[in-house]
Amino acid sequence: MYSEAKERYAAIGVDTEKALETLKNTPISIHCWQGDDVVGFDSKEALSGGIQTTGNYPGKARTPEELMNDIDEVLKLTPGKKKINLHACYAIFKDGEFADRDAIQPRHFEAWVKFANERGLGIDFNPTFFSHPMVKDGLTLSSPDEKVRKFWVEHGKRCIEISEYFAKETGKPCVMNIWIPDGYKDWPADRLGPRRRYMESIDEIISVPYDKTKVFVTLESKVFGIGLEAYTVGSAEFCSNYVNTRHITPLMDNGHYHPTEMVSDKISSMLLFNEHLALHITRPMRWDSDHVVLFDDETREMFKEIVRADALSKMFLATDYFDASINRISAWVTGLRSVQKALLYALLEPASFKSLQDNSNFTELMVRQEELKTMPFGDVWEEYLKRENVAVDYYSEIKNYEDTVLKERK
Repeated sequence: MYSEAKERYAAIGVDTEKALETLKNTPISIHCWQGDDVVGFDSKEALSGGIQTTGNYPGKARTPEELMNDIDEVLKLTPGKKKINLHACYAIFKDGEFADRDAIQPRHFEAWVKFANERGLGIDFNPTFFSHPMVKDGLTLSSPDEKVRKFWVEHGKRCIEISEYFAKETGKPCVMNIWIPDGYKDWPADRLGPRRRYMESIDEIISVPYDKTKVFVTLESKVFGIGLEAYTVGSAEFCSNYVNTRHITPLMDNGHYHPTEMVSDKISSMLLFNEHLALHITRPMRWDSDHVVLFDDETREMFKEIVRADALSKMFLATDYFDASINRISAWVTGLRSVQKALLYALLEPASFKSLQDNSNFTELMVRQEELKTMPFGDVWEEYLKRENVAVDYYSEIKNYEDTVLKERK
């Protein structure tokens, strides 16, 4: 079936072998927090910061060992090159030791480096500006309380040091993403002040020396969250202006915009003005609901834009969602495979479509785009899985893992 598919794609000017090679070598960063509902190992605080995990499906990872075992299961069931994406709250303390977030050090992540190196993975990192007693009145880096700001600024500095440690130890660049939950539930009396304080706080964090060829600091915006519906300090406008004036990297989470906005439409604009662009790929349903990524229209459209712009080398790609209502391993695997399917689908689009548009051949462009939808994409995808020694059917393996491992977690 693949041989026939290869011929059919060749007839429209698409090299499936080149597409498969590109897909194989494009890393996707796997978010660790799907496995334990964003709980982490450093705090007993409930999840907070305008985000929420729903569901209580059995088998949640409770320890670093369980989380790592679950990630191994995901690695086994997904093809291609990968990284792991950690939050600072996943620090692993030994022998009763504890360090608060303003005091964490690289040694608190040694177990993760060992895990990554044994599997040939890079590591990305995120400061954890939520689920902590020092989130005062929903504010962190924008707080009017200098003590609160100082605590979180120091946390950010610690995270840059840890990110550089990851990059040096794994030999792969580390993306360190800053996102804060700061905002207000109802209309604020002052919008400028919190944003000025946020700006000054990030300035202080990134003032520490670090190797900018190994660590890429990114900044992520959001339109609103639960409990901060009226005003978000880190809006899209704030973050876009900040990254462009400080020469760091924008990160776009496709759940962090108004429901009528599409990140697929924003990618080309961002690429024109930034050396790199980072994506947190999710599936918003009416809002930033962090549903499992599917092989849906917007996911495909985002990757079409990246491939059309020949921008894969400029991209930092990561998944970001958390669903506790279904088997967590399946959520991971389904989302990761959907991202890779979307990338492959984009790589199988003929370059000739651009010339049809440039020559105003809109009738033919529409016809060819519709014909492409029924091309034998599935046969190419299954060939990719075969070459990567990954089963097409992953549900049976996940069900077996649930029956033998997850159900034992009482």
